[in-house]
Amino acid sequence: MDRTQLEAIFDQQAGAYDQQWAKLAAFRDGIHLLMASIFSGLPPDARLLCVGAGTGAEIHFFAERFPGWTFVAVEPSAGMVEAARSRAQRHGYLERCTFHNGYLESLPDAAPFDGATSLLVSQFLLDAGERTEFFRAIATRLKPGGVLASSDLASDREAPHYASLLDVWLRTLAASDLTPERAQQMRAAYDRDVAILPVPRVEEIIASAGFEPPVQFFQAGLIHAWYTRRA
Repeated sequence: MDRTQLEAIFDQQAGAYDQQWAKLAAFRDGIHLLMASIFSGLPPDARLLCVGAGTGAEIHFFAERFPGWTFVAVEPSAGMVEAARSRAQRHGYLERCTFHNGYLESLPDAAPFDGATSLLVSQFLLDAGERTEFFRAIATRLKPGGVLASSDLASDREAPHYASLLDVWLRTLAASDLTPERAQQMRAAYDRDVAILPVPRVEEIIASAGFEPPVQFFQAGLIHAWYTRRA
């Protein structure tokens, strides 16, 4: 799936995205809770780069807990940007946010960031080299020692257990009121449009992009999350 198609899909979903996945919020909340500890050592006036910021859920979480932080949200879907901006305005931290409707390579140069997030983003880059360059682009925008927290779907698709785990995962997603048709579409999309790689391979890609070996801090079903520092 190319960029234009992905943008169109997320534009269509933006208005109801948070409501649709509300029943699975425990996954998001678990990652956010642990990220708060991972990022707790950043300066009181830290600047955070949020790549693929979506509707701004992690920005909202951090904005409430770290009142001196500022955020740059990078998001190619205009609908998602509008949802994130509206959330920030409703909750009173809009002036601490900069929204870039586009991709990381088009983000204007700025002072290096203290930390970065990339949640369920790099999995859409099917080419391993492109995925490496994605993480390298994040690394170059971080201060030396800057912290990255990332998450992606990951599993060994050749392993005997993968089919069973995928069935469990899709039944879990169905709890978010997915129609059976939509669930089948997601199964097909995982085969065609999502680079679900073994955990060691994802870690290798991150480390090869200018980061220290990543540490896995979360797993729920197919979702895995890691933290690391710019080398």
